[in-house]
Amino acid sequence: MTKILALDQATKTGWATDTSSGVWDLKPNRGESAGMRVVRFKSKVREIIELEGIKVVAYERPAGRFKASIMVSAEMVGVLLDLCHEKNVEVACYSATEIKKHATGKGNSGKPLMISSAKAKWSNINIIDDNHADALWLLDLAKKDLK
Repeated sequence: MTKILALDQATKTGWATDTSSGVWDLKPNRGESAGMRVVRFKSKVREIIELEGIKVVAYERPAGRFKASIMVSAEMVGVLLDLCHEKNVEVACYSATEIKKHATGKGNSGKPLMISSAKAKWSNINIIDDNHADALWLLDLAKKDLK
């Protein structure tokens, strides 16, 4: 089976593979430039690609109502695409609507429903927050879509 890394990229990035998952808090520390967010993101993604032999990275397409969060996500996607090209890793992207529909049957599900449905499906995993739940659902969707 193809090894996939799923990413719900943002300042708090949810991530999931077949062997582990969690959330990275990429918020720049006091005195650091905002660019440290993407430096940390690239480093963490590179580490997982290399450690787990990732062949596909699935990520959530940047969208939303808030310009600042769209810009952060888009910056991260640019760095991600560059890294994947460098590492010869395929990419797949999905909209939030696709992920939510896969998870709950409704494309406009809220965060509480995404979390509760993830807790129901993965009772053996401590779901940290909505970012973590989204990454798990994204991994599940990509595995189904890319088989």
